[in-house]
Amino acid sequence: MTDKLLKALAYDNEIRVYVLNATEMVAEAQRRHDSWSTATAALGRAMLGTTLLGATLKGNDKITVRINGDGPVGYLIVDSNGKGETKGYIHNPHVSLPLNAKGKLDVRGAVGTEGMLTVSKDLGMKKPFVGQVPLISGELGEDFTYYMANSEQVPSAVGVSVLVNPDETVKAAGGFMIQVLPGAKEETIKKIETVIEELPLVSKLMENGETPEQILERLVGAENYQLLETMPVTFECDCSKERFGDAIVSLGVDEIQSMIDEDHGAEAVCHFCRRKYHYSESDLESLKEEAASI
Repeated sequence: MTDKLLKALAYDNEIRVYVLNATEMVAEAQRRHDSWSTATAALGRAMLGTTLLGATLKGNDKITVRINGDGPVGYLIVDSNGKGETKGYIHNPHVSLPLNAKGKLDVRGAVGTEGMLTVSKDLGMKKPFVGQVPLISGELGEDFTYYMANSEQVPSAVGVSVLVNPDETVKAAGGFMIQVLPGAKEETIKKIETVIEELPLVSKLMENGETPEQILERLVGAENYQLLETMPVTFECDCSKERFGDAIVSLGVDEIQSMIDEDHGAEAVCHFCRRKYHYSESDLESLKEEAASI
């Protein structure tokens, strides 16, 4: 099943709905970071939540979510944009905890319950919009929900879930975000709340073969929505040798000369995608000249 995100309006424009299948996106992150089960679930949920928030943006507008908890995975950073391109980083990918009391991957134990969720939006203005809330759960779906209600003042429900196979690969990853729009009737809100309470994990539904379209119908009913857009989502990193070269230039002439003298070259590794970029002595000499001209 190809990864995609659906955007819809429901109940006569009282509700906005997003449904996301990002199994391949999360699987690609797991492969690149060699993450273990609980860490994969934490990183996957963070990527799902950020992709859902990113879907509210336009085109190249960007969003960065940083989750700093007191759990063993350390901090997580996820970037996304209005085109469904997402990349994620987890400080300690090698975390595999015993299942929690419900028999599920213990994301709360991996992320921790003390810490902050910070969202930065680059909307092409002089300064980014930055919102921050304390972690209230560590399960991340509840934390994204809390962020939307408290920092963006948009009553929302965010559900994110990841299923991991015994061999550490990703079986299914998906989620939804429902937003209550101004003027929504109390009756509509109660209907939505009841559906969410009874809804199985989206990843479980996907494991059983349900499509995002079918999950959308579960959420709001087959006759009650207008599909606005179907958008592809991917693991996408915008790193390049040139961008890392710019970072090396910013170190200055002396530091670059030290790389030449001591290491006879340099290697840069992208935290998000794990790509490696090699710089020969000749490359570094060119970058040193560039640094000297600044």
